[in-house]
Amino acid sequence: MLPVNPITTSIFDLFKIGPGPSSSHTIGPMKAAFDFRERLATLPDDLQHRADAVQVHLYGSLSATGKGHGTDRAVVAGLLGWQPETTDPAALLNLLRDPTVSYALPVGPYTVQLRPEHIRFERVRYESPYHNTMVLRLTQQGETLYSEEYYSIGGGFIIRKGEPTVDPASVSVPYPYGTMTELKGQLTKHAITLDALLMANEMALTGRTRSDVNHRIDQLLDYMHKAVRRGLRHSGTLPGSIKLSRKAPQLYQQAKGMGQLGPALRSDSFLIFLNAYCLAASEENAAGGIVVTAPTSGASGVIPGLTYLAKHQFHYDKATLRSGMLAAAVIGFLVKHNASISGAEMGCMGEIGTASAMGAAFLTRCAQPTGSISAIEASAEIAIEHHLGMTCDPIGGYVQIPCIERNAMGAVKAYNAFLLATAGSASKQKISLDAVIKVMKATGRDMSTKYKETSEAGLALSATEC
Repeated sequence: MLPVNPITTSIFDLFKIGPGPSSSHTIGPMKAAFDFRERLATLPDDLQHRADAVQVHLYGSLSATGKGHGTDRAVVAGLLGWQPETTDPAALLNLLRDPTVSYALPVGPYTVQLRPEHIRFERVRYESPYHNTMVLRLTQQGETLYSEEYYSIGGGFIIRKGEPTVDPASVSVPYPYGTMTELKGQLTKHAITLDALLMANEMALTGRTRSDVNHRIDQLLDYMHKAVRRGLRHSGTLPGSIKLSRKAPQLYQQAKGMGQLGPALRSDSFLIFLNAYCLAASEENAAGGIVVTAPTSGASGVIPGLTYLAKHQFHYDKATLRSGMLAAAVIGFLVKHNASISGAEMGCMGEIGTASAMGAAFLTRCAQPTGSISAIEASAEIAIEHHLGMTCDPIGGYVQIPCIERNAMGAVKAYNAFLLATAGSASKQKISLDAVIKVMKATGRDMSTKYKETSEAGLALSATEC
């Protein structure tokens, strides 16, 4: 029996390239604003001619922490026609720096002016099916001529209100599944490996050849590792009022020094290397650099750190790293499909928890050439289980405290989950991945909104100590 609602997400939708610091607050709003810009170009001439402004209204955590996340800059960038993957981070940071500057936006053959006061961080409650909501309006003298409502649902994914949902039955993949149980059923039924199943589905979804998919995965890894290398070189303080100092370069030098001091210290240096790699990518994200959502920008230090470690310390080849990335992707698919990867929906367990589970699956697949699905499932389940209830309470709305160190901790948990899952018989694990994802969804639903990316509680209230 085929799944009622199979997963039809591409690897390259889950792993997106774009500027930090937040996929839901930066990449998603930029994409939504770009879409709005494109729609303005198709409006009737009489509407285009009458318009004199574009108004932007941000709700939910886009309002609560959008300033620290650079949501206003991302919206301006999208309206100017910028795309996440090709955005210059330095140019993005310069937007809205001068409050007197206005931006000319095309509306067909005409232009309207966008000024900083046209972007409003609304504090009122707005009835919406998603926490991160933005409404864009084309106006004349404040009266709405045309509007669209968008939802940023985590990981850079957006939904436009009223947009027809894709009927899963209309998207055909050779091996449909919606849960881990269904995935394992397909593997058994067709006597196929996980790599082969995921590759076949990806080729069917995107029309890419096997060579194209592999090349694009290599590109993603390259972008991740560039972020790590940049972070290992850059010192100083991160943008924002916290004035947080970067730690990655110092940790990296410490790890290199310890590696020369004997076996006992070399064992510690392994962990310090991992911490340095994760902090490096996460600090680049916090600085607004180009990163890869894995599955979100806020969690974009976990997978890059682990894959960098796997390449440079474990010396895995390209084919092994690709297989690990496929295993990581399927865990991200399952969480996104059956719960959420959004901090505004799930708290940080949706971001770091999912990234840690993806990282555990990556390590397990790389270490086991046969790709035991039981071990991959067990490692991912253990990682999520030990992130349940984790809050998202960034100080000042910046993706810095506790976010940066949390990426390193998520990677360490991923490594330990891999060790625990492969130390015995993974098939004897009592809790299934499907079960823990259900618990994750219920926990996120029950969690107070104060702890879900609003900076209204928890560590966010300790900002005066920083």
